[in-house]
Amino acid sequence: MRRIAGIILAVLLIGGVVAAVVAGRAEERSTATKTVRAVIGSEKAEFFADPDVVDALAAKGYTVKAETSGSWAMEGLDLKGYDLALPSSQAPAVELAGKYKVTGTLPRPFYSPLVVVAHRNAAEVLSANGLATLDEAHRGTLKMAGYLDAARENRTWQQLKGSEKYGELTGTLYLSSTDPGTSNSGALYLAAASYVENGGKVVSGDAEIKRTAPLLRKLVSVQGAQQAGSDAVFRDFVSGSGNPLVVVYESQVASLLREGQQPDDLVVLYPDTTVNSDHTVVPLTEDGKAVAELLAQDKALRDLEVRHGFRPQGGPPKFASGTTYLKQELTGVHQAAVPTSEVLRELARRAKG
Repeated sequence: MRRIAGIILAVLLIGGVVAAVVAGRAEERSTATKTVRAVIGSEKAEFFADPDVVDALAAKGYTVKAETSGSWAMEGLDLKGYDLALPSSQAPAVELAGKYKVTGTLPRPFYSPLVVVAHRNAAEVLSANGLATLDEAHRGTLKMAGYLDAARENRTWQQLKGSEKYGELTGTLYLSSTDPGTSNSGALYLAAASYVENGGKVVSGDAEIKRTAPLLRKLVSVQGAQQAGSDAVFRDFVSGSGNPLVVVYESQVASLLREGQQPDDLVVLYPDTTVNSDHTVVPLTEDGKAVAELLAQDKALRDLEVRHGFRPQGGPPKFASGTTYLKQELTGVHQAAVPTSEVLRELARRAKG
């Protein structure tokens, strides 16, 4: 009897183990995710690497494997095997959609305006010379027309009153930006500058390209070698190297603040005429389309977009509360229209000489 009981117990134990394995595999299947390959602008790398973003996507059944590229450089990549591309504005997205025969409206889940980050000394000198205004200790407005006049005249820091107090403010006054031929932020900087130079109108033809190109050439040539991506430019600024005035995305500043850093030397200047970087998805597969819809509609992901400094389309009503670095609402900031991708490429080509 003891032997029979032992056999029965062994069978039950084996059955229990098998049942546990089956249950485990079922659970694994229920939580398994589809892997989505994406190529993204570098400024979104931290967003997709955030464990909370990873979990939010996994809860909907997806794992995003993201690789970074300059937004305008994406067109030169072979995206076979990728599920989506996420450049930093609509123009390169339209180019990619045409190349890969993607039809329909391209989702634009969130956006971020261009801003200028400045070291405090530089911001105060600009303010004292009428090129900027400061409304908070770490926030103000850059007067684009005045700045472009200074660039046209090759003005130096030494020509600005008050600069003699700061030995680091020497040489030509200029904004550092990324390479407009490969990077979206650099191209959008030219879009904003050309709009102001063209009398508050978007550049749309050969005559207007010819009229605005000389100034754009000055804005780029004074910089020397340019970075290919906005993330490297911003990190250089934060580390204290490079030029005291740098064109970046507002979202990059918000991400820095989210990390708990509040540099006393940092001032965010909103150009009174700027452009929005409309982060636009090019879905290359059905899985890519599903992730694009989640980025635009899922509440958890939209909240995380705000955490990383992106402004979701259609809301939320408040942004970056509790900080003196960023604007909750973009009041007093004129949003310039962006030229077509063909015109913008030609402006970038002429600007680089």
